[in-house]
Amino acid sequence: MIGLIGRKIGMSQIFDEEGALVPVSVIAAGPCPVVQVKTEKKDGYNAVQIGFDMVRPTRAKLPALGHFRKANLPPYRFLQEFRVDNPEEFSPGQLIDVSIFKDIAALDVSGKSKGKGFQGVMKRHGFGGGRKTHGSHSHRIPGSIGMAAYPGKVLKGQKMPGRTGHNVVHVSNLKIVEVDTDNNLLLVKGAVPGARNTVLRLTTSRRKI
Repeated sequence: MIGLIGRKIGMSQIFDEEGALVPVSVIAAGPCPVVQVKTEKKDGYNAVQIGFDMVRPTRAKLPALGHFRKANLPPYRFLQEFRVDNPEEFSPGQLIDVSIFKDIAALDVSGKSKGKGFQGVMKRHGFGGGRKTHGSHSHRIPGSIGMAAYPGKVLKGQKMPGRTGHNVVHVSNLKIVEVDTDNNLLLVKGAVPGARNTVLRLTTSRRKI
């Protein structure tokens, strides 16, 4: 299995052959060069490391420049590894583009969700809140979080206010609507994680539609 790194362009909508409106996410996928090929004999597992989003050499650190120089490539901002069964079919510098999804029905997409900052328990965890009438002063607060003399502490994992979002989210089994090899664009049905310009990891879906 091989995948790609992409960037979320945004959302749109198209009409299918039956005239139904289909919401789609537009993803700029690749092309991604192979930076390193890992084999079970040398590294303990078979994988292909690919890069995405080229940067100026002055924006990269010296260890990264050396790593890319081995593959005769300019530095890239993002690196991802994908497990493969046949590493001998890949070589450093080889370009992998969106055409690898031409005959694939669905994708698994991973990316960081939108950050929502510090939120209370009602927005963060869906708490119902306290009563609004009869002199109550407990409207949106979490309420009691402790307990009696034993164990006399707040247990780990208690749902409380805190930073919300900006977590890695995996969305499985998104149907591929269109593969545009000329512009390296991928249209998938439904929403993918993150805001515009979020970097996404794209892999072939492990489940059937």
